[in-house]
Amino acid sequence: MKIFRIPLIALMMIFLSCDNDDDSSGEVVTRDPEVVKDENMIEIEDFLETHFYEFQDNPENPDFQKIVFDTIDGENADRSPIMESEFLESKTVEQRGIEYKLYYLKLREGSETARQPKFADSTFLTFNGRLLDKSSFDNAPNPIWFDLTVTLRGFYEVMGEFRGSSGFTENEDGTIDFNDDFGIGAVFIPSGIGYFATPPVGSEIRSYDPLIFTFQLYSSKESDHDRDGVPSWLEDINDNRRVGDDDTDNDRNPNFTDADDDGDGVPTADEIEFDDDGNLILPDSNGNGIPDYLDETYPE
Repeated sequence: MKIFRIPLIALMMIFLSCDNDDDSSGEVVTRDPEVVKDENMIEIEDFLETHFYEFQDNPENPDFQKIVFDTIDGENADRSPIMESEFLESKTVEQRGIEYKLYYLKLREGSETARQPKFADSTFLTFNGRLLDKSSFDNAPNPIWFDLTVTLRGFYEVMGEFRGSSGFTENEDGTIDFNDDFGIGAVFIPSGIGYFATPPVGSEIRSYDPLIFTFQLYSSKESDHDRDGVPSWLEDINDNRRVGDDDTDNDRNPNFTDADDDGDGVPTADEIEFDDDGNLILPDSNGNGIPDYLDETYPE
């Protein structure tokens, strides 16, 4: 079995990305998102119809191949379009009342023994971000830990469709080898679940640009950002698959980073329990239908 070498120093790296869902920066005059959605879908589907993909050696890191896209034309006129690929899938992502179609290539799901990351977890991966003109705007050729709570909606929604590797071996020289069964894929993101009208300052990305990310997922771990015993993905109280807008005690500190979610002076960690198997239990001591850790009237 072929295995890949990864420096342990890569485990210490963290990539941070802006999230256009953050409304705290002030009001921005933008285009009609429904109109932009329709325009983006035409652009993305045209790309899928006129381009093919293939794997190429990666000069930045010879241990990892790259997924590259090229136009079906000239000497490539006989290539099959991405739209016809057996690996192309799609899912619907709803954001602010608008349903977006998210296309992605599941070239390899990953090991069936590896966990699938939740939308607020941490993932260990390589990636390359491109525009539809195939120019690269971001790249991590060596694996890094990637906090999904600070990534784009279109990115973290697709990560849950993949799994990591079945395992790894640590070597004497300070590297680790992951088994060659990790997840490999690409995602084509409409701007409405990307940066929309507010791309990062200084970036090559323009307002309303669709994005492409290719990636290899090696591992993931369940995140508990505030270490209160409640996994971050379970802190999504309004069930909209975003954790930044759940603030039970209205202290401007989202629950997933708040060690006292209900603001009653009792830490969340003291208002939850675990059974003998380590499973989380959320008691409702006064029987009012609200778990103790979210109930400001308990223990009063």
